[in-house]
Amino acid sequence: MADGSEHSKHTIAVLVENKFGVLSRVAGLFSARGYNIESLSVGETLDPTVSRMTLVVRGDAFVIEQVMKQLHKLVDVIKVNDLSEETHVEREMLLIRVNAEPAARAEILRIADIFRAKIVDVTAASYTLEVTGEESKIGAILELLRPFGVQEVVRTGKVAIARGPKARLRRVDEKLGKAAPPRAATQDPRVIGFAD
Repeated sequence: MADGSEHSKHTIAVLVENKFGVLSRVAGLFSARGYNIESLSVGETLDPTVSRMTLVVRGDAFVIEQVMKQLHKLVDVIKVNDLSEETHVEREMLLIRVNAEPAARAEILRIADIFRAKIVDVTAASYTLEVTGEESKIGAILELLRPFGVQEVVRTGKVAIARGPKARLRRVDEKLGKAAPPRAATQDPRVIGFAD
């Protein structure tokens, strides 16, 4: 985004309180402003009262800035972080069921081996493969398997995590305004949340 007008994908991580209706409020925020969510993954953190959303949004600098500001305003949002602005690791999972004629089976297995895909189901006429990796890897194996005849494709949304900790971590309990845990509990390695 050199000039600020280029539309690029941004991976945004959002810590939210794990409450009824939070997902619909986040989705409603995007739809009300005409922004598209390209992918969305949600799951609990180590603290069952907190969930983490990973959103992929395409837009220029202005759109991304507005998305971040609006997310910060939501009551149940604890922290918002644009992972695209820092080094991070991202993965996506693909389940793909492909025709497996006897003459093509060896080639499909070779492709699966190259991409470190796992065969998770076999029938007389098909293989189902599980592939995990970056978006480019998922796209590449899809293109290679397409000529065999793809029966069905299921993709997860992208999940991402920053590489390595920043200066210090803060317990989510503190952010939620809960009482600080006893000294012994602060040594718990299950510290979660974003670094400040």
